[in-house]
Amino acid sequence: MGNEILLKAEKITMQFGGLKAVNEVDMEIRRGEIHALIGPNGAGKTTFFNVVSGIYMPTSGQVLFGGHDITKLKPHQVTERGIARTFQNIQLFESMSALENVMIGHHARTNSTVLGTMFHTKKMREAEWKCYHKAEEMLEFVGLGCEKETLAGSLPYGKKRILEIARALASEPEIVMLDEPCAGMNASESNELARTIYKIRDSGITVLLVEHDMRFVMEISDMVTVLDHGGKICEGVPGKVMHDPLVIEAYLGKEDEE
Repeated sequence: MGNEILLKAEKITMQFGGLKAVNEVDMEIRRGEIHALIGPNGAGKTTFFNVVSGIYMPTSGQVLFGGHDITKLKPHQVTERGIARTFQNIQLFESMSALENVMIGHHARTNSTVLGTMFHTKKMREAEWKCYHKAEEMLEFVGLGCEKETLAGSLPYGKKRILEIARALASEPEIVMLDEPCAGMNASESNELARTIYKIRDSGITVLLVEHDMRFVMEISDMVTVLDHGGKICEGVPGKVMHDPLVIEAYLGKEDEE
C-alpha cells in the first residue's frame, strides 16, 4: 500500500431538498490500496459514489483526483481522467457478447470520430483492433476468457458481476469503484470476486468499494470508512473499525440484533 493520495474528497455535501444525503465527508484514497466504504442503509454511500463519478455535482465541497479538481466534470470526463465504476444493479448489454460488452468499456480510450466511423478509416480500424485485443486481455485477466463469445444475458449471475468489472477495467483506470459487487453472490462467487479484487490491486489499480457483506469487507480491505446518516463516523484499518463503539451501534450492532 502506497502513501500517495490518489483521490481526495473535501467536505463533500449532497443535499436533496431538506435532506443531506452526504454531510461534509472527507476521505483520502491512497494509491494501491483497497478502500471500503460501509454503513447502514441510507448512510449516503451510493450518493457519495455518484458524486465522485460525476453523476451528481455536490452541493458543496470538492473532489480531487491526482491533485486536480474534478468536481464539475461530467461522468465521461471522469472516466477519461482514470476513474471507472460498476453499479449496484448490473448494467450489461445482455444481447451482446461478453467480448462486445468489454469493448464498449475501452471505447473511452479511443479517438474515434463520426467521420472515421462512417468511412471506416485506417485509424478507425486500428482503434477497433486495439479495442478487441484489450477486451480479450481483460476477459482473460478476470477469468472469463472462455466466455468471450457468450451472450452476456446467458452468463450466471456471478460471472455477470465479474464481466461488469472487466468492462470497467477496459477503460484503463487508475482507480475502479465497485458498488456492492457481492450483492446476490453465493460464497463461492464471493471468493472468486475477492481473488479478482486482489489481482486488480496487485496490478497497480486502486480499488474503492461499497459493500454490505461485512465479513468480505473486513477480510479484503486495507482501509475502511464508515458513514452513518450521511456523515463519517469512523475511518481506519479493519481491526480498528470492527471495534469502534459508534460503528457497532450504527451498523454491526444492528446486524447482530437481526
